[in-house]
Amino acid sequence: MAAAHPNAVELKSIWLFSSCSGSELRKIRSSLDEVTVPAGKLLVEEGTVGREFFVVVDGTATVTRNGHTVATLGPGSHFGELALLDRRPRTASVVSDTDLTVLVLSQRHFNGILEAVPSIARKLMAALATRVREMDALAFG
Repeated sequence: MAAAHPNAVELKSIWLFSSCSGSELRKIRSSLDEVTVPAGKLLVEEGTVGREFFVVVDGTATVTRNGHTVATLGPGSHFGELALLDRRPRTASVVSDTDLTVLVLSQRHFNGILEAVPSIARKLMAALATRVREMDALAFG
């Protein structure tokens, strides 16, 4: 099966970009690089500072935290978005299980988007606030 075109990934379904308009999503989409990595490749390492965000287009990957598997990612899954916001150490490691096609948004491109389209920053803050409230509701009922 051929890899999906980057436009096939629905960025609006990703919480970080959920408040963005169509034109803002097109700007983000144009900043994504499509990369293919082989099976067994470490994409992000727990404890290291992250500088990119990933969206899985094709293939699967395993997420581990403290050496324990916590999730399996497939097409449409994403990871690393917090690294774009706080540049703190990764909370988990991700290794490709199969050959994997991912869309990558680097810190540099993300910063460029924020400068070129300042309204995105407010929308990202709103999405982040919504996410914090959701996590708070899960933790405290």
